[in-house]
Amino acid sequence: MSKSCGGSGKRADCAGCAGKMEGKGGGRAEIARLIAGGGIFGAGIGTMLFADVNQYAAIALFVASYLILGGRIVLRALKNITRGRVFDENFLMSVATIGAFIIGEYPEAAAVMLFYQVGEYFQGLAVRRSRRSIADLMDIRPDYANIIMNGEITKVAPDSVKIGDIIIVKPGEKIPLDGVVIEGESMLDTTALTGESVPRKAVVTDTVLSGCVNQNGALTIEVTKTFGESTAAKILDLVENAAAKKAPAENFITTFSRYYTPAVVALAALIAAIPPLLMGGAWADWVHRGLVFLVISCPCALVISIPLSFFGGIGGASKKGVLVKGGNYLEALNKLDIVAFDKTGTLTKGVFKVTGVEPSNGFGESELIRFAATAEALSNHPIALSILKFYDGEIDKAALSDYNEIAGHGVSVRSNGKTISAGNYKLMALAGVSCTRADGIGSTVYIAVDGVFAGRLTISDEIKPDAGKTIAALRSKGVRKIVMLTGDNQQIAEAIADELAIDEVYSELLPGQKVEKLELLDAQKLHSGKLAFVGDGINDAPVLARADVGIAMGALGSDAAIEAADIVLMTDEPFRLIEAMDTARFTGRVVWQNIVFALGVKGAFLFLGAIGVATMWEAVFADVGVALLAVFNASRVGRG
Repeated sequence: MSKSCGGSGKRADCAGCAGKMEGKGGGRAEIARLIAGGGIFGAGIGTMLFADVNQYAAIALFVASYLILGGRIVLRALKNITRGRVFDENFLMSVATIGAFIIGEYPEAAAVMLFYQVGEYFQGLAVRRSRRSIADLMDIRPDYANIIMNGEITKVAPDSVKIGDIIIVKPGEKIPLDGVVIEGESMLDTTALTGESVPRKAVVTDTVLSGCVNQNGALTIEVTKTFGESTAAKILDLVENAAAKKAPAENFITTFSRYYTPAVVALAALIAAIPPLLMGGAWADWVHRGLVFLVISCPCALVISIPLSFFGGIGGASKKGVLVKGGNYLEALNKLDIVAFDKTGTLTKGVFKVTGVEPSNGFGESELIRFAATAEALSNHPIALSILKFYDGEIDKAALSDYNEIAGHGVSVRSNGKTISAGNYKLMALAGVSCTRADGIGSTVYIAVDGVFAGRLTISDEIKPDAGKTIAALRSKGVRKIVMLTGDNQQIAEAIADELAIDEVYSELLPGQKVEKLELLDAQKLHSGKLAFVGDGINDAPVLARADVGIAMGALGSDAAIEAADIVLMTDEPFRLIEAMDTARFTGRVVWQNIVFALGVKGAFLFLGAIGVATMWEAVFADVGVALLAVFNASRVGRG
């Protein structure tokens, strides 16, 4: 954030507030400066209490205290004026306090700077803690990589490692770059990436992602991505740039501040000049009211707390395994009207599983499964692999012969003198095997032994455990329509849609047709509503890019997901979307609490200052106190 922003419209017009957002002013030197300035101010108050002491001594102490506490603010105001940025917090504080000196209110001038700086210190402390919690969460940047060079292990910078290099990751170290395990096995802590507390096991041939922490065994990894393209680097870049995409509430504050600050300066000038000109009276009194008005008017509470709220919301979502690319997308989650889901890999696991066993002609279930596994033992097709996994027994592949894979039909093989055929209904017809055609949901594998129909297996894609409660939760949160867009066949898609109580289903769609359907849905949404699409982030990239909110599901490590999506759910759990919506709603509540609270208190104190009831002391509370309370309220979001 820029240090000064007065009047540009690109940032909220409050340079001091911007400095606080950077979390400055928290070192020992700052504390020493506060103690010294406060001590001299106290000495000035004590000096004033002695009537026989020259009062110029007290004034000198107040001036010294003021220079220690507020000298930098005055210099910053002058520097900003030379750059054409006049109406910022430094200007308001400088004019108000120097004016107080001019009219003889020496203790008030020094006191305003003292309490302002104390308040700024605690505001900065709150901001730093919020940012640090997110930095700790995103502490995935590796410091080094152990590369094998000429048979020896050398510690190098991660960005110097090339694709194909071999690295060693010892227990307790972060995985520095994405790669494939070629030796060793270990448990990996993926908390920083996925929000999951349960470690994942990594074995040979597994893909591992940078940012994970190796917990026990040593891993030898072949690097598959350079550091700049690694998962850790992409996530860090995403989080660091999230603040650039401002939510509507943040844009409102930017516009508000651009007009508000010059307006209150003009009002302060009118309060100081018009009443004594028209009605007479003491100029000092009205000038004092104008100066109080200036101190109260600074919009720090809004300028600091609202961006901090969204930043905290993004951090809070990250703790739940959700990466949000900007405050605008976080706020959009509060306005979802229509949500469209892909099916495979999003609502279903995308993994085939045997869900039905129907033996026939005197064959038993276990016998049927064994024959099916035998026939599929030499195939790498996903359906074959699901059958082998379901059988979970040993197949003597050496005893297999005459293996024949018939494209579009199935396979046949001889084992122990028997000919076993496994495939679709067309294979049975081709082999002259008599059987009835299945009309159930899922893919059906027919099995025949020596020309006799032995039975059939049903292979289905399993619905994710939390898919149903995700759909129900979306309805409870006010989503008006839930739709499924899938390339799967109509029968399977409609069965899953019925089970999950989805409103509409469009099946057998190509990627381009999904975009067309999304366009139709976009025309149906309410005026203020948003359309979200949730997909796997690889083949759904065009739809993710077209939706108001593109949500990549379970796509951590997928370049297509991180590039095309606005929000990335870092695990395979659809319910993470609901948790992100909860975070978004809590963030929205805190933002509006701060807006209403700050404007309400500011308005009341501006009125009191204008009529001469509020003094500089109340002005300090209205400025620093309200900002401090708003910042502490905003910091709840990151912990929520």
